[in-house]
Amino acid sequence: MIAVIDYGAGNIRSVSNALLSLGCMPLVTRDPAEVLKARAIIFPGVGAAADTMRSLSNTGLDTAIRQAVIARLPLMAICVGMQVLFSYTEEDGINECLNIVPGSVRRLPEGRKVPHMGWNQVQKKIDHPMFEGIPDNSNFYFVHSYYPAPANNDIVAGTTEYGLSFCSMIVRDSIIATQFHPEKSGQTGLRMYANFLRLAGEKAARAPARTQGDSC
Repeated sequence: MIAVIDYGAGNIRSVSNALLSLGCMPLVTRDPAEVLKARAIIFPGVGAAADTMRSLSNTGLDTAIRQAVIARLPLMAICVGMQVLFSYTEEDGINECLNIVPGSVRRLPEGRKVPHMGWNQVQKKIDHPMFEGIPDNSNFYFVHSYYPAPANNDIVAGTTEYGLSFCSMIVRDSIIATQFHPEKSGQTGLRMYANFLRLAGEKAARAPARTQGDSC
């Protein structure tokens, strides 16, 4: 079972539709226990990081996400979902985040239109199965005013140019996170979701058998 975290503001429908088009029936949930039962988790994001953190804290999903990372459940975080994995954000002042990935979230520089909205290229920085079938410098869809700045550049999987070269994708252990929206990125984005589902399936195959009736 693939759990899609519903904290009241994420881009849930588009993410679910993308998964459905790949033959996967996700469980959309705000129940921390259900999240931890999943064999993989997708954490979508739209909106402000501070509001997201408040919602996660109010529902106990913040603890569930941290526990999932400790258990090395495959986790794919998108846009604001990616940002709140970091230590803190500078959006609306300094706000603490989940502190799973050391680093900060900063405002895009002056001189370019903000929010950064539309198609832009992602330059690969590592070879990884998430990029299988996806050429370097492929276009993905972005909508954001802030960008992640990891403390450790070794986890940077992709970068994008917009007034500066910023981290647009990270890979660390079981965490995969993108500043862009794969669910809004056409066939290339669907391929990235398909790659994540395949990786999650490979991990599940090495774990105890799933409960009969799981659809993906």
